[in-house]
Amino acid sequence: MIEPTLNYVLCPGPGATAVPAGQDPAAARPVTGPQHRMAYWEWNATGNPAHPHVIVCVHGLSRQGRDFDVLARELSQHARVICPDVVGRGQSDWLADPMGYQIPQYGADMLALLAQLHQQAPITTLDWVGTSMGGLIGMGVIGQPGLPLPVPVRRLVLNDVGPVIQWLAIQRIGQYLGFAARFESLQQAADATWAVSTSFGPHTPAQWLELSRAMVRSLPEGGLTLHYDPAIAVPFRAMTQEAAAAGEAFLWQLYDQITARTLLLRGADSDLLSHETAQAMAERGPRAQLVEFAGVGHAPTLVAADQVAAVAGFLLAGEGAATA
Repeated sequence: MIEPTLNYVLCPGPGATAVPAGQDPAAARPVTGPQHRMAYWEWNATGNPAHPHVIVCVHGLSRQGRDFDVLARELSQHARVICPDVVGRGQSDWLADPMGYQIPQYGADMLALLAQLHQQAPITTLDWVGTSMGGLIGMGVIGQPGLPLPVPVRRLVLNDVGPVIQWLAIQRIGQYLGFAARFESLQQAADATWAVSTSFGPHTPAQWLELSRAMVRSLPEGGLTLHYDPAIAVPFRAMTQEAAAAGEAFLWQLYDQITARTLLLRGADSDLLSHETAQAMAERGPRAQLVEFAGVGHAPTLVAADQVAAVAGFLLAGEGAATA
């Protein structure tokens, strides 16, 4: 079975504190200079390491790039699939200033990643899959004309996110984000994370255990803890309802400027993306094609066969895949 390779890109921005995988944050090494390192997982089963079709898959707020393993294995038969660990998560550096954990920095990091990929092998076709926060990053990158993209994004998948974020969902996420936890086993970690993730919809125990594998890292004294910097919660908790509402106009502006063909996925029970917002997104800007999944909330994990088929069909239409 194909597995991804782990790579890194140096990104401009605030200084970072790097935590090598499996080490305690207390042993973190400071990084000098205005750069930090972002990890990314590359999947490619095409037989062409310089394949010109690149699909970037960007995860949600407290997640990491291995979330896309099932989808990436499918897509990698047709393209280079790149799944970054957004800074502060997974194998990426942690930022010294937690206020850097916001969309503008994440967007700048993605531009650095795309520039490196394009330098390695010219990109002629570029697609983007963004779950929740990854979709907001995508809107920021794709919806601002003039940014230095290698080529315009051709197709965009927004997974359960749009310009209007429901405040109750923000409050729900804030109840668990950033709290330190220690687990004795992967199974214990999976059980604990499932308790706050049931909105992801039905999963078999094996599916959830696999999704949980990259969500933890080993502690020097034994046991496991969550993979991310708890400080990612600092700017999130600093957000007010008034600030969130004020940002909606700007997000709609970004969305309306997107020219990529767009697929909008929504969990039919989502508390973050309302049906009304999804309908508005289908009627303005890129006029997203809307697909809803029954029995799923925020956010579809793109593991179930029908979810994978919807994304693959949309991105690979004309390349031997059925359209969604």
